[in-house]
Amino acid sequence: MHAIIEYIPLILFFAVFKLVDIYWATAVLMLTTLIQVAYCYFKEGKVPTRHWVFFAIAVVLGTLTLVFHDEQFVKWKATIVYAILSFTLLFSRYVLGKNLVKKALSSILENASESKQEVIVPDSLWNKLNLFWVAVTAGISALNIYIAYNFSLDFWVNFKVFGLMGITFVCVLATIILLFKYLPEDDENTDTKEL
Repeated sequence: MHAIIEYIPLILFFAVFKLVDIYWATAVLMLTTLIQVAYCYFKEGKVPTRHWVFFAIAVVLGTLTLVFHDEQFVKWKATIVYAILSFTLLFSRYVLGKNLVKKALSSILENASESKQEVIVPDSLWNKLNLFWVAVTAGISALNIYIAYNFSLDFWVNFKVFGLMGITFVCVLATIILLFKYLPEDDENTDTKEL
């Protein structure tokens, strides 16, 4: 459910763009991002930093797009967001000594197993995954702006919605495959013996 909520602004942006135009779509993106922030605040009592960053970028670039009636500003949103993600992953790992990919995925891995056993993944793999996601987010950042300036607006919107989701899905799948062998096997024999 949480993943669906994350994509609602993007889905509505796409739908309004197809039905009306880029300017109405930009206004809807700004409004739904605001609603997303409010939802997080009322549901969880706090808003994650990433939502504030996405909201601030959407408001600034969206406002510039609407005021100057120029879609070039909104095209930069994905580039800036993914560049910030890439820089944050790199800076956190090599300056602050924190692997944010490990931090984000460790609890997910432990909850993935019914036995709730501790999942032990070598630090070397966490470091490779961190660099992998640095490269992925930097690549998406560059690819977005390349497509924005070398293809039609319609093509860019389709890429922003389907291309970015597709790339992200493939990279998440690759990450899961690399981590899968470290998940503890659920011991079905233990459950049978207890019966």
